[in-house]
Amino acid sequence: MNRISKEECICCLQQKAEELGRLPKKSDFDVETVNGIKSFFGPWPRALEAAGIKKADPLRMQRRREKRRRARANQIRFRKEHPRRKIEEKGEQ
Repeated sequence: MNRISKEECICCLQQKAEELGRLPKKSDFDVETVNGIKSFFGPWPRALEAAGIKKADPLRMQRRREKRRRARANQIRFRKEHPRRKIEEKGEQ
């Protein structure tokens, strides 16, 4: 298996988009190429964004930060509602 470079991945995506006249799908490539592209860019939409074929979602990062904030708030609330028992209390029983 020949390892594909990051630049080759971008070039391959751009050429396929130009050839097809639409956003390329994973099924438009062989498994080896798809795995190489995803190893650099992660999910397929991020690869298309990196190649400049697809516009990046400007709200994606904002939604991601909000989701993390809610998860952290839930963790804090849970810990307040369910405090751990101290080691000394366990020894007394």
